[in-house]
Amino acid sequence: MPYSLKGRNVLVTAGSRGLGAVICERFAAEGANVAINYYSNADAARELAGRLSKEYGVTCHVLQSDTLVAEENEKLVNTAAELLGSLDILIANAGWTRFTRPGDIYDMSHDEWNKCWNANVMSHLQLMQTAKPILSKNPDGGVYIMTSSIAASATGGSSMAYSVTKAAGLHLMKHFAFSMGPGIRVNAVLPGLLLTEWGQKFGETAINAMKDRAALRHETFLDDCADAYINLAKNTSMTGQQITVDAGLTLGHV
Repeated sequence: MPYSLKGRNVLVTAGSRGLGAVICERFAAEGANVAINYYSNADAARELAGRLSKEYGVTCHVLQSDTLVAEENEKLVNTAAELLGSLDILIANAGWTRFTRPGDIYDMSHDEWNKCWNANVMSHLQLMQTAKPILSKNPDGGVYIMTSSIAASATGGSSMAYSVTKAAGLHLMKHFAFSMGPGIRVNAVLPGLLLTEWGQKFGETAINAMKDRAALRHETFLDDCADAYINLAKNTSMTGQQITVDAGLTLGHV
């Protein structure tokens, strides 16, 4: 039975730019109210919130926090629920990595590995520990969707630490889904190459090579990827699933 998004209250972490901003707009277009989390770019977050409120007639709030910090994750969820009046859907879109030499186990410090772990695994645990009692109050069920990556299912991506911790995040997602049903549906989206500000850092040569390897011979379009979050939020028969949106890139052994 479809889950209507009109009037729902949504929190999107890392929602001010890139994929997060497109996700925010997709939910606003469905009539949902949106709390837009950002880390450093307040201007982008405020501009997006103002535009979505004006274009779609929904309520938008802007919330700064660092999702690497447990206390800030707790505060973020509680503040979003307070400002919106409740919380129905949490889109956990934040993460961390940096570009390293492929296959080089020495090119990222232990502190950086721990930072990847905190961003790509522990932040989900902290967000869910706070959000669970709030999402569970929804008589129609709550929704938690994490942004993963095709690097979680292949030995590629920006760094080994990113690939490993994104894979761990997927296993945590499955535990969430199994232990929190039927009250909360939990799923993940695994994007391929997104030509956001971050994605452009792969460089022209690597980007063209990935396009050539993809079955559809192009990058993952942002709009197509954002639509996956909308479809998962609406679908009341899916939980514990990892949805790959990558233009067939993993078919080419990324």
